[in-house]
Amino acid sequence: MSTTHAIERADDERVNWVSSIPMFLIHGLCLLAVFTGVTWKALALCFVLYFGRMWFITAGYHRYFSHRSYKTSRAFQFVLAFGGGSAAQKGALWWASHHRDHHRFSDTDRDVHSPLKGFWWSHIGWILCDKYKGWDPDSIKDFNKFPELRFITKHDWIPPWTVAIASYLIAGWPGLIVGFFWSTVLLWHGTFTVNSLAHVMGRRRYATTDTSRNSALIALWTGGEGWHNNHHYYQAAARNGFFWWEYDPTYYVLKVLSWFRIVRDLKVPPARVLKGARVREGSFDVGMFKAHWGKASAALLAHTRWADRDRAEDGSTVDAAAELAAVRAALDAADGDADPVPSDAALLAVDAAEAESPTVRENLTDQMHASRAALEESVRNAMRAAEDLAQLSRRQRSLSRAD
Repeated sequence: MSTTHAIERADDERVNWVSSIPMFLIHGLCLLAVFTGVTWKALALCFVLYFGRMWFITAGYHRYFSHRSYKTSRAFQFVLAFGGGSAAQKGALWWASHHRDHHRFSDTDRDVHSPLKGFWWSHIGWILCDKYKGWDPDSIKDFNKFPELRFITKHDWIPPWTVAIASYLIAGWPGLIVGFFWSTVLLWHGTFTVNSLAHVMGRRRYATTDTSRNSALIALWTGGEGWHNNHHYYQAAARNGFFWWEYDPTYYVLKVLSWFRIVRDLKVPPARVLKGARVREGSFDVGMFKAHWGKASAALLAHTRWADRDRAEDGSTVDAAAELAAVRAALDAADGDADPVPSDAALLAVDAAEAESPTVRENLTDQMHASRAALEESVRNAMRAAEDLAQLSRRQRSLSRAD
């Protein structure tokens, strides 16, 4: 059964199953625990490596390299890059470059992992295709100038291999299989849920142009990354849990490090940001509107294609759009007293020869496309007007509070 998504994947966004073998192989290696055994030491190592490396992904790859939400020294910057690299999610420059593109084009056809292209794609499919093997140096010029970061990104195998060897030395074969490989696979899917589940599971506090949501459950296993709607609303913040009850251990560790001046200038959302653009207060939720509109449009287009295919299989020379337009033409040709509702008599009155004329069909198709384009433009204008109204409303509330 075919699945229709709001945004269809491009032809070059297909999984390369051959080059993806190493990732599937690592999943399979986890089963070797049947032969190596599972020790408490290996389980403890698995726990430490999961949450330790998750912190380097969230605090380093995400909040530092992708969003520059705080400052640090060049030495600790490399520590963050090496620690994040040990999670086997490629180099810091690759990761941050693609993540910046995700925010720049959220939930559009240029978003690298939008759930509007399907859950599988947003969770892991985009990593397995050839299109995103490389990265754009221009999108991350601020960090690409450091040769050590370019080196560790080019040779991204060094950090994970270092941790794998250390795991074996610490706890033997169980340490390698359970401690390293188990935690690595869990870490992959834990991180990937932010791209997939955090856009379909949870609640929306702020009106954004994407489908991001807040989920306390996702925050538990991602070190606070589950407050994804907060993050998409104000990306510059070093804390994703905007309020004290929102669990965000990544920020807690950063705060402690700031006491020792290892990191500094942690950015937090100002009060005006925390109070603004609330969905429950009437701010137009353009992100969800766009998502629903996209799904509806995709479903309509798919229905038209299926109808045309079925008719082609039946030997019909008239597609669904042409039939509909032909009925309209027949009704328009009727006198002014004709019933505006298409009746059986009106349908039978359609001149089949005229409907099957190539010129007529082409004209009708052009009219259909023009009507669809006009409708889409009207919706875009309505969305822009609604967002302008929401901004004016927020400004009025701010002025009222100031008075």
